[in-house]
Amino acid sequence: MSGALPPAAAAVLAGGRRAAARLLSLAEAGDSGITTDIKALYRAGGQARIIGITGPPGVGKSTLVDGLISQLRAAGKRVAVISVDPSSPVSGGAVLGDRIRMSRHAEDDGVFIRSMAARGTLGGLAPATGDAVTIFDAMGFDIIIVETVGVGQNEVDILSHAHIVLLLQTAHGGDDVQMVKAGILEIADIYVVNKADAPGSEKFARALAEVIAHGAPRTDGWAPPVLLTMGIEGSGVAALLDQIDGFFARQAAAPLAAQARQARQVRARVLALADAALRRRLGTAREAGLEALIAAIIARKSDPHELAAALVHSSVP
Repeated sequence: MSGALPPAAAAVLAGGRRAAARLLSLAEAGDSGITTDIKALYRAGGQARIIGITGPPGVGKSTLVDGLISQLRAAGKRVAVISVDPSSPVSGGAVLGDRIRMSRHAEDDGVFIRSMAARGTLGGLAPATGDAVTIFDAMGFDIIIVETVGVGQNEVDILSHAHIVLLLQTAHGGDDVQMVKAGILEIADIYVVNKADAPGSEKFARALAEVIAHGAPRTDGWAPPVLLTMGIEGSGVAALLDQIDGFFARQAAAPLAAQARQARQVRARVLALADAALRRRLGTAREAGLEALIAAIIARKSDPHELAAALVHSSVP
């Protein structure tokens, strides 16, 4: 982007945490006034590794993230975390449970943890997740961890943001891999059986590895591993980080596959932004004009396709 940077974007690029926090809040509020800042920040980024962590509630995602932060910081990496929490039924904001679990890193200038409310979305992420990733990337964080809310089996939106996806599971009564639904099973690059001290964990991990081995081979040549960890003790975290490094090395060795993945992510992000823009336009259209158009559809004098086309081309009053 040519010309002077917008003030907020310039402050974020200079490492201003207060400016970043304000932009994050405005992104969560859906403020379209920050678009110029986000556009400038996107063009300034592109260096961070984005790690997505998903899985059902209770598998220890936040505890494992805490362990990852500790070891990454010991290696000199700057880490940002976007922790998507369930929305408060009162305020609609994030419950902040994950930030509390990671509170020991709160005073570390090399760590920035932001909780965001899911606000009813079904994909496990907050609507402003993409903008948050852009902000942290532009700030120069080496690693951005995106932790989904843990709503169950629909958390595939993480594919639109993360360079690598970790799927956490625990042993379900021993080896009940059938409880891991195919839709979420297919999104992972690394599978993690957390709380490895639970009975049946090793058996579950072997069964999971067998299911993965019998799946369709990946086009990028990567064979997703199954690892055992105990996030609360940090056991297995170093091995997990080694596998993450191995994945990125594989991506570097197969640039065409990596580019294809990135293209899919950009396409999904653009479609999500277009969808949000259309919803805003529909919500801000003058009530009388919109109601007249809807009435015309009900009377069969128009049709839904015509109204949709009008929304796309900004011709709704």
